[in-house]
Amino acid sequence: MMEEIPVIDLNKQYLSIRGELEGVLSRIFAKGSFILGEEVAAFEREFAEYCGVSHAVGVASGTEALQLALMACGIGKNDEVIVPAHTAVATVSAVEASGARPILVDIDPVRLTLDPALFSQAISPQTRAVIPVHLYGCSVNMDPVLQIAWEKNVLVVEDCSQAHGALYRNRKAGAWGDIAAFSFYPTKNLGAFGDGGAVVTSNRGLAEKVRLLRQYGWREHYVSSVRGMNSRLDELQAGVLRVKLKHLDKWNLRRRQLADLYFERLKKTDLILPAQPDESNHVFHQFVVRHPRRDALMRFLRGRGIHSLIHYPVPIHLQPAYADLGYVSGSLPNTEAASREVLSLPIYPELSEEKVHKICEAVFDFFG
Repeated sequence: MMEEIPVIDLNKQYLSIRGELEGVLSRIFAKGSFILGEEVAAFEREFAEYCGVSHAVGVASGTEALQLALMACGIGKNDEVIVPAHTAVATVSAVEASGARPILVDIDPVRLTLDPALFSQAISPQTRAVIPVHLYGCSVNMDPVLQIAWEKNVLVVEDCSQAHGALYRNRKAGAWGDIAAFSFYPTKNLGAFGDGGAVVTSNRGLAEKVRLLRQYGWREHYVSSVRGMNSRLDELQAGVLRVKLKHLDKWNLRRRQLADLYFERLKKTDLILPAQPDESNHVFHQFVVRHPRRDALMRFLRGRGIHSLIHYPVPIHLQPAYADLGYVSGSLPNTEAASREVLSLPIYPELSEEKVHKICEAVFDFFG
């Protein structure tokens, strides 16, 4: 039988830390406390320290982390939030859940992240915030984004769902803006065993607002001082994340080593390889290549037992659900070109170098 190479193998990661996880989970079960207890509080302290910020607030998902961050900033009806069009639908969904209107802008064709110049052009009197999405594990070029935001009095809400541990000018993603959101979806560089998320900030007032909003606005039990929601990180997920956080830097280093092998082997092919800006430390949540014959390459690799994914196949502004935003085909050309060409090759810490070589050999065979 042909050996299959998956895009990610979560079972291998579990087996590598099984003993640590079983000890933590047994401790939590023995305590019998499962919602917003000691594990969540400890993880919040540890993750805030890891990110280089003062506060972290555990919530139920990355999407809700972004929604709560916007809500804590007072963003809602009649406000506009600028978002790169090349991102997960979750980013736009969170903006709409807050009550605000997403304004989609095109991307830098090299980094595939928010283009600061286009962000500047999109600002209107209704603009309250911008969401720089640190896509694929590479940080946005934050210096110009922050300068424009400061000049125009626009809040910066970082979407770090794919950038756990990524650096920009030796400072972690999530520590640059006014507030930031992380996802702990199982496939992330730091992933839970289910949904989970966190909001991080060094602004004490914003952190306190998020803590209120995540649990019905309660300052005291069953008494809502503001209108909130139910978005709580549970103890089991927090315990898992505390274990995995200790391994994150090691895992990210392994991702970079595998990425270096890809770069070395594929540099002479026709593929456009990921950008590696000098001021950034990429953590390769995805290893995303580009080629006009992407679909054919994907089929060819699948025929060799090699799985790959497309992040993302249809730009948000061209998806049926968002037709009412008013964009048309051709309006965001860099995003549309990326959607036609991007392909995520397998990369995860437990992937062997032998399998990376096998993937590269298959790519060579495709190009003949």
